[in-house]
Amino acid sequence: MKNILMLHGVNHNMFGKRDPKQYGTVTLAEIDAQIHALGRELGVSVDSYQTNHEGTMCERIHQAFTDHVDAVMINAGAWTHYSYAIRDALAILTVPIVEIHMSNIHAREAFRHHSVFAEIVKGQICGFGVDSYLLGLRAAVSAIHSAK
Repeated sequence: MKNILMLHGVNHNMFGKRDPKQYGTVTLAEIDAQIHALGRELGVSVDSYQTNHEGTMCERIHQAFTDHVDAVMINAGAWTHYSYAIRDALAILTVPIVEIHMSNIHAREAFRHHSVFAEIVKGQICGFGVDSYLLGLRAAVSAIHSAK
């Protein structure tokens, strides 16, 4: 069974409470439940991880390298726009990386239009709410199969 790591970034533990206009009222636990259910349908295992600490996120990415995960999905939140530390950790990986955002980062504040991860990820999916995660998982599984 292929293993995919889902990385949730800063403030994502507050989904359901934080800015419902942008993110809706779905909680992180509900998002993870949907991802894991789709993973079972697609025949992959999904491990979800969330942290509000940049260094801890880097360490989890390093562990993904050591564990030989088959793909990584990441919604790094605000770190997307400025964390070169997380970008450099992701660049160590040799597997497909899919960047995900619930909101359309290109239709929001100007500082959100740029992703420091863009050059190293397989692709980005944004603007579809929870479906961004589900589309991202499908893209990750497809990327794993096309990498054979």
